[in-house]
Amino acid sequence: MSALVEVKDICKIYNPGENEVRALDHVSLSIETGEFVAIIGQSGSGKSTLMNMLGCLDTPTSGTYFLNGQDVSTLTDDEQSDIRNKEIGFIFQGFNLISNLTARENVELPLIYRGVPKKERERLSEESLKIVGLAHRMDHKPNEMSGGQQQRVAIARAIAAKPPVILADEPTGNLDSGSSKEILQILKELYKGGRTVILITHDNGIAAQAKRVIRIMDGHIVEDYINEDVVF
Repeated sequence: MSALVEVKDICKIYNPGENEVRALDHVSLSIETGEFVAIIGQSGSGKSTLMNMLGCLDTPTSGTYFLNGQDVSTLTDDEQSDIRNKEIGFIFQGFNLISNLTARENVELPLIYRGVPKKERERLSEESLKIVGLAHRMDHKPNEMSGGQQQRVAIARAIAAKPPVILADEPTGNLDSGSSKEILQILKELYKGGRTVILITHDNGIAAQAKRVIRIMDGHIVEDYINEDVVF
């Protein structure tokens, strides 16, 4: 059985030539279905570039990327957009909610783009909001919720269509410590429920919550290990 995520010898080079920058330098990794992986690195390490590759937001200069069995490394922008919509649930540091929509409507929006019928959209959005503990806030708008609640709406939006990959980019970056713990607990529960979670962070404490840790530095993977201390 092939891995859910399979990156083979990927390079991303900016300004090719004498002043080239190798943001990713022959990176290879695989992630199986149902893993909880943290990719950690400081600013300039290449982790954001790697996240963009994994999220089909960019294409590599060389190398291949198979997502759910499909080679996505050479797709056009439109094809990548289609893959992102179907295969990846994104959770961003900045929530990216639409202010004049309720929690339910924010969760439904990507489902509209996928052509999901209205009744099914409503069912999926309510189901995912219940999973993140917001059954009582479905009709509230973002400005009526705390930062932690807004991020839970963003998680509900990411998981509603049941995509194979949940890609969380610094999901606790804008939250206080209490809200951060709540968000990490939700991600752990998703993992325990069989979801594949890829967490991008610069914080060792956050990375230590994941079952597997991949450390990137200067465009190279320098560590890749199972975190034996984590108990779910």
